[in-house]
Amino acid sequence: MLPIFRSRHQAELLTLLYLHPAQEQTVTELAEHVGVPLTTMQREVGRLLRAGLLSGRKVGRAYLIRAMVPGCYARPLTELLTLAFGPHLLIEQEFAALTDADAIAIFGSWVSRYLGESGAPPNDIDVMVIGRPPRSEVYEAAERVERRLGIQVNPVLITHDRWTQAVDPLVEQIQSSPMVWVKEFPKEAE
Repeated sequence: MLPIFRSRHQAELLTLLYLHPAQEQTVTELAEHVGVPLTTMQREVGRLLRAGLLSGRKVGRAYLIRAMVPGCYARPLTELLTLAFGPHLLIEQEFAALTDADAIAIFGSWVSRYLGESGAPPNDIDVMVIGRPPRSEVYEAAERVERRLGIQVNPVLITHDRWTQAVDPLVEQIQSSPMVWVKEFPKEAE
């Protein structure tokens, strides 16, 4: 998405911590969340601690890591990470309270860039909500994300039956494209 970070996992680590600046996590938790080996995460955290982008503290046997907030890089780095790597986290946050939403996924150009496909930066973010949530709740959640990101969020509501039958062209197109699930179907609903 942005080739200014040392690696994809570094960007995801920074996004996770800077979009949740009050949270502290162990290096093990960070490695699990980002999906890299513990030794890789230990090296990355060490680099970022030395650079002053992260802070850490020892509590008992655990070493807790968090974003260096406040810090001279905090605001601009948070804005950059939010736009480039954070929409799925914000969408997960803002859409979490929807009633009767079985699953939620992002699709379209943002996902393509997020997954490494080259191209122009996305002009919007497409969000699919599967289920029967109140339309007003969905659009309010989309508006909250838009305000936080400064980019248009386009929600698409699809019933569970429409999704599983996949007989309409939009559903077929979405199903054949890359997606980032922010809320997956419950195991029994698949």
